[in-house]
Amino acid sequence: MSQSLFAFLEHRRMRSPTLPQHLRRSVALCIAAYQEDPDYLRKCLRSVRRISYPGLKVVLVVDGNRPEDSYMNDIFLEVMGGADQAGRMVWKGNYHSDGSGGGGVGGGRRSTVHMEEAARVARLVRGCRYSCIMQEWGGKREVMYTAFKALGDSVDYLQVCDSDTVLDPACTIEMLKILEEDPMVGGVGGDVQILNKYDSWISFLSSVRYWMAFNIERACQSYFGCVQCISGPLGMYRNSLLQRFLEPWYHQTFLGSKCSFGDDRHLTNRVLSFGYKTKFTARSHCQTETPNQYLRWLNQQTRWSKSYFREWLYNALWFHKHSLWMTYESVVTGFFPFFLVATVINLFYRGRLWNILLFLLTVQLVGMVKATYACFLRGSLVMIFMSLYSLLYMSSLLPAKIFALLTINKAGWGTSGRRKIVVNFIGAVPVTVWAMVLFGGVVYTIYCETQEPFSEREKALLIAGTILYACYWLILLVLYLAIVAKRCNKRADQYHLPYPEA
Repeated sequence: MSQSLFAFLEHRRMRSPTLPQHLRRSVALCIAAYQEDPDYLRKCLRSVRRISYPGLKVVLVVDGNRPEDSYMNDIFLEVMGGADQAGRMVWKGNYHSDGSGGGGVGGGRRSTVHMEEAARVARLVRGCRYSCIMQEWGGKREVMYTAFKALGDSVDYLQVCDSDTVLDPACTIEMLKILEEDPMVGGVGGDVQILNKYDSWISFLSSVRYWMAFNIERACQSYFGCVQCISGPLGMYRNSLLQRFLEPWYHQTFLGSKCSFGDDRHLTNRVLSFGYKTKFTARSHCQTETPNQYLRWLNQQTRWSKSYFREWLYNALWFHKHSLWMTYESVVTGFFPFFLVATVINLFYRGRLWNILLFLLTVQLVGMVKATYACFLRGSLVMIFMSLYSLLYMSSLLPAKIFALLTINKAGWGTSGRRKIVVNFIGAVPVTVWAMVLFGGVVYTIYCETQEPFSEREKALLIAGTILYACYWLILLVLYLAIVAKRCNKRADQYHLPYPEA
């Protein structure tokens, strides 16, 4: 409840209208792309063209320079105005590789050639309003580094965006207002919503979860100036600050291995480490793609959980530089999954059927309370389905978090590019193990209960609880079929956006 109260106060502060004071500030929008779905990339770039900020510089960096990646360069030229308005370059390597396949920069003549190519990239990015760089594959952090490094100190602010994201025309100016109002704000994020929420049940539940995550959790953090992750689809940083920690951010290691995920969370943590504040504004909007397949969603959540636990340790070093709320929330959210796992196992192996039923009822009751409050805050009945997410959390996300911690130093098992979806079954391992643990608890409980007959009072409570639980699911199923199911898998409905991109 305290989190919701502070979020409410922050939203009230956001609603106060302010006029932009510094439209002459230079801003560069950096877009990271990897095997992107052509339809999503085209929509992203069209939304970029409609951003209402004068002189906005746009840099698209493609993670891949093979012939099969060239379609992204073609789409860029098609949307951004052709070769006469947009600069482009196919880089054999990148800033940390000369493209020879050796994984590094060679010496002698090759090193000179590499330096010349790097200088050419910087000239192209700084000299053209729109530029597209295709480079050797190196991961998202390599792509972001290229944009940041090439721009250098040529702009005042850096905005980040993913290639599957559709931006609101006012997103840039709304984030710029926050950074201009307070020189101690180092980064700001916007409200990220789901573009393809009606693709499947998992993408729909993600959409209601996203609303809670941004408009409650991050709004609360913003009240204290300590948003702990500025999301990749929509964020802006003070460039003079970012350039100070660009190299340590790129070269981050953990347990002796180079970090290859959690780029945005670590970027935010670097801002916080300098004592700067991070903020959230609901006045800046975007919509982004989310996995619409269960296993792909599970792999995404596992990767995010790995970066969360790793960055939690780094973030703890800077608790003393920020509000006490940051310490309190970090401790609670960091230890909550382990407390929950211990509680569940304890209840399932006590040998009492009522304990299991009471646990299930409690989970859904807490979910309903949060969902009802979210309906009130958002003014939309659709948030009632937030209560379904609690079951998804308990059955899937909770074991994924534990698995993420156990495999925190493994760099693989991420989500694939969107042009060709690759399903990775490794994410199903923790869920399967968790299901077996719970099933074992149910079997043990049934065995214990058969050793001693139920009293009449126990029978009445079990029957009443079962009926109540069944009624809950029946009501939500009817609502889901009436409100959501009829719109799922209708591709046209997912692009009904609240801004001109529609």
